Amino acid sequence: MDPLPENLGNLLDLTEREGVCPDHGPFISRNLFRSRIWSKCPTCADAFAAERAIGDEARAAREAEQKHTAMISSSCIPARFIGRTFESFAASTDAQRHALTTVRHFADEFAQHSRRGAGLILSGMPGTGKSHLAAALLQAVMTKDVRYVTCMDLIRAVRDTWRRDSERSETQVLRYLERLDLLVIDEVGVQYGTDGEQTILFDVLDRRYREIRPTVILTNQDKEELKKFVGERAYDRLTETCRWVPFDWASYRPQARREAAA
Repeated sequence: MDPLPENLGNLLDLTEREGVCPDHGPFISRNLFRSRIWSKCPTCADAFAAERAIGDEARAAREAEQKHTAMISSSCIPARFIGRTFESFAASTDAQRHALTTVRHFADEFAQHSRRGAGLILSGMPGTGKSHLAAALLQAVMTKDVRYVTCMDLIRAVRDTWRRDSERSETQVLRYLERLDLLVIDEVGVQYGTDGEQTILFDVLDRRYREIRPTVILTNQDKEELKKFVGERAYDRLTETCRWVPFDWASYRPQARREAAA
């Protein structure tokens, strides 16, 4: 260790001295904390700070993107609908604008709807944009624990627990489904509507009803058909907590095929 200079006291009394930067020339160096440490070239220091800020910003952006990607993956939104937004939804009629406004408002006020366990039923024929708006909703509230699932996959997930080699129990799957902050169930009504399917679906809906958890249903059926399919008890839960949103217009898919072929 270098011996302390005899004039240390005088050095510590200094607050400024001249310095020379090989890149930027003369500058005033300042004593830091009354110590033997002196400030470096301010231009170099500013450049280093700016470079570090850019690096920190880039790292934060990468981490945010990785987190978003992980949440998208865990939400199980179909690949075709990842990136669908409210802005990209084609709403040219009053009915379409009403559906868009309703689902977007649900996303904007999700915290309020969540406290009440309120949900939505998006009803209309295939190709009318139900999945588009549901995906936009899920991505808008992605900071929450959300999940997209088809009705058949939900039923299959519960049935798979009945196998002897299943790694999860039926109770574990049902508890997972009941605790999600938002559950979107697509293609409700495509199945046979057997007593067993109705029982599983009712169990999921009833658990979420009791736990005040919002659920969004996507179906091709009207009110009477949906009631017949899910059963009166499940339908009663849904109509108490969910707002019915009709998608009463023609499928967009024929137009999309024409545009793709043009």
